[in-house]
Amino acid sequence: MEMKKKPGLLQEFTKGLFRENPILIIMLGLCAALAVSTSATDALGMGAAFSFVMIGSNVVISLIRKITPNQIRIPVFITVISTFVTIVDYAMKAYAPSLSKSLGVFVPLIVVNCIVMGRAEAFASKNGVAASLMDGIGMGVGFAVVITLIGAIREFVGMGTLFGVQILGAWYPQFLFMILPPGAFLVIGFLIAAQKRIADRRKRSAP
Repeated sequence: MEMKKKPGLLQEFTKGLFRENPILIIMLGLCAALAVSTSATDALGMGAAFSFVMIGSNVVISLIRKITPNQIRIPVFITVISTFVTIVDYAMKAYAPSLSKSLGVFVPLIVVNCIVMGRAEAFASKNGVAASLMDGIGMGVGFAVVITLIGAIREFVGMGTLFGVQILGAWYPQFLFMILPPGAFLVIGFLIAAQKRIADRRKRSAP
């Protein structure tokens, strides 16, 4: 019987970007993606906060996985995740108060984000520190890239700006539909469709 080869560290990183992207493939954490992606700046800030929590919690949970009793693992995971969320929330309030105010309750809500808890339970609690670190980085970067792309598209089409900088002149009629919640659903739908099309082409062209 052939032994199943374990994925390398590079594969653990890249799966969060492509094969298991949190927003486009797993489709978890969409609440935050819809709510804070009205501008590229807010989306990037949320992506950075999420990445910090994802990476930190994955590493710590992997470190303590062997000494954590199975009966209380979920409360322990939540405590670890909430610690990192508190750190990033307070740091944001201190050094980026306008961004913190704009993101509002969605930073504290990272504690109950399905992606973070899901990776803690399904991956970090069962794998070593190096693999958990790469998984956390991949998932965090994958989330941050997609949510920032969504925010950039919505801001550019809706307001004619990008990261708050006016790109299109005063002649541009603002398309506020894109800033409203339906605009987020529309952009995510197109991105998911584009990802599916690219994946299908790769499958067909594979030997």
